Amino acid sequence: MELSEATKQIEAMQAEVARFGGLFDLDALNESIAEGEHEMTAPDFWNDNQEAQKKVAVVNELKKRRDNFLSLKEQVEELALTIEMLRVEDDEDLKQEMEETFPLVQDRLQSYRLEQLLDGPYDQNDAILEIHPGAGGTEAQDWGEMLLRMYLRWANQHGFDVETANYEAGEEAGIKSVTLLIKGHNAYGYLHAEKGVHRLVRISPFDSAARRHTSFASVDVMPILDESIVVDIDPSDLRVDTFRASGAGGQHINKTESAVRITHLPTGIVTSSQAERSQLQNRITAVNMLKSKLYELEEEKKAKERAKLEGEQKEIGWGSQIRSYVFHPYTLVKDARTGYETHDVIGVMDGNLDAFINAYLQWNLAQKDSR
Repeated sequence: MELSEATKQIEAMQAEVARFGGLFDLDALNESIAEGEHEMTAPDFWNDNQEAQKKVAVVNELKKRRDNFLSLKEQVEELALTIEMLRVEDDEDLKQEMEETFPLVQDRLQSYRLEQLLDGPYDQNDAILEIHPGAGGTEAQDWGEMLLRMYLRWANQHGFDVETANYEAGEEAGIKSVTLLIKGHNAYGYLHAEKGVHRLVRISPFDSAARRHTSFASVDVMPILDESIVVDIDPSDLRVDTFRASGAGGQHINKTESAVRITHLPTGIVTSSQAERSQLQNRITAVNMLKSKLYELEEEKKAKERAKLEGEQKEIGWGSQIRSYVFHPYTLVKDARTGYETHDVIGVMDGNLDAFINAYLQWNLAQKDSR
């Protein structure tokens, strides 16, 4: 990269970091952290363990917000200093250092930029992500597995922990369904951009005539709720079935009936867990997932009512198609909501989703501002 071009980009980075700094009062943030840490030293702080954990989580979140900003600011300033040194001396070691560091700081800035768009009540929560192939047998089930690989790679890139709560393999290839628990800061905030129907167009590897096929799979995303959210479930409304775990993530495969499937009879919602070692643990996981689904269902009902009152015609819900992935006769991934697109299909399938997530968060913010 030319020195003049690098200088312009770093100046833009400095300006953006300065804008971020204007979004909060650093002195007030440090004061809140100090007050919280002082409260944690009180002898009776841990008398109410649940309340204490909440307060610790708040302090840790404030510290993370402060430390992330200061770290980003320091990295950008170090880049600016490197540029200034290169103006004085054409040093090859400094050039190499800048070329190695520059893209890393760009990625860090992009991640921080995304975080500023996450202001929903559950954006910071862990996420439940489910993939359900549509009609089409093996073709659709293979597409479901391709999406599973994409999200696993994305989660790995961001340092999230992933647990496979439930996995049902397809008869010949792919998956019938999969449920992932993706754990990490802002997991739900990022991943709710993926909620909807994903469409694939390609030459089918399962068609001996090499014809073009279109496949669909739905992705559902819900926040994992903490104990502060109360969802009342009547035990008489539940049907609990046990079965032998099978497939990826299953424990004691074909040995014990440790896996649990819970059906909520009034709504027909089904949750399953087979990742844990015991039936009791799997039941707890399945019940917690059911709570998240019931809460999400209620939120969607409220959103539909608001849409009716506001005269909004667009369907609200996970059933509407959000993105197309075209492998043939050309390569293109395009989001139907935001209009963002890229020809780098392979990169997207390798988990490079941040550009789509960023575009969605920006679009979603604009939708809110226009109401």
